[in-house]
Amino acid sequence: MKKIWVKVDPWNKKLITTALEGGAHAVVVPPERTGDVKELGLIKTVSENGDIKWDKDVVRVEIHSAQDEERIVQLSRHKKVVVNTTDWSIIPLENLVARTGNILVEVCDMDGAMTAAGILEKGVDGLIIDHPDPLEVKKVLTEITCSDHKVPLVSVEVKRIRPVGMGDRVCVDTCTLMQPGEGMLVGNSSRALFLVHAESLENPYVSARPFRVNAGAVHAYVLGPEGRTRYLSELGAGDRVMALNAQGEVLPLIVGRVKIERRPLLLLEGSGPEGPVSAILQNAETIRLVKPGGEAISIVKLKTSDQVLAHVGGGARHFGHKIEETIIER
Repeated sequence: MKKIWVKVDPWNKKLITTALEGGAHAVVVPPERTGDVKELGLIKTVSENGDIKWDKDVVRVEIHSAQDEERIVQLSRHKKVVVNTTDWSIIPLENLVARTGNILVEVCDMDGAMTAAGILEKGVDGLIIDHPDPLEVKKVLTEITCSDHKVPLVSVEVKRIRPVGMGDRVCVDTCTLMQPGEGMLVGNSSRALFLVHAESLENPYVSARPFRVNAGAVHAYVLGPEGRTRYLSELGAGDRVMALNAQGEVLPLIVGRVKIERRPLLLLEGSGPEGPVSAILQNAETIRLVKPGGEAISIVKLKTSDQVLAHVGGGARHFGHKIEETIIER
């Protein structure tokens, strides 16, 4: 799990509460404000007199050369090092991540956070979010911490499958090759979403496309990495989506392309712990759901009483955000 600190200098009470609610591990504050933090909640402070002390526990180093890189490696054996890059920002961090730990970097937006968190597929050990807007800080916290959490999945019993005619379906092509057992959460209602398998399995007629989830009709919801649902029809290149495996482990992905084409569709209906669940998917052998053990099963081979995985209890949504509201979806 990456260490995530939020910089609150100058002081901003709302930023402190955002850090607390968003699961940050510490806040960087002026020394005269460390006592004020404790009045708001239990979170570590980074300051000259904080729980984590500058110079003693953590130091800042600006990197200009290979000599600076070597110095950082030596320091990181005993304390955390906040690395400030100058004209080159990626290669020095790659060198450090390959050689040592205890490396943190400051980021001011989502792009910087995702870049630092993905260096050499491992990322730096920690991020310091430096942004004055609590909403932006919350977005970064949610995005970075989502891969440390699991989305609960339950077994749903298939009740009925029937053709419903032609419609527009969406293929979501991502910038990542998904593994067998991985897919996206898709459904007619945000309260219940099926785990639709990626096209990662070989077959005699069509080449595997492990970067793709043939996700369903244009109206369907897909669950994103911030816990927010999107309509499949809304997605486009550069958007972030979320893959899961049968254990509910999360893999944030980037959309590379979306293909909307007219195809024959099937209505899949099931029953879960909190009631009915349904999705409209393409009527084709390569469209698969995921069984409780992680095995993929083609939608055309599903039978009544079969069990597949879904995420239920998502609640009502307003522009994709979860809300408490009385709503009926059929």
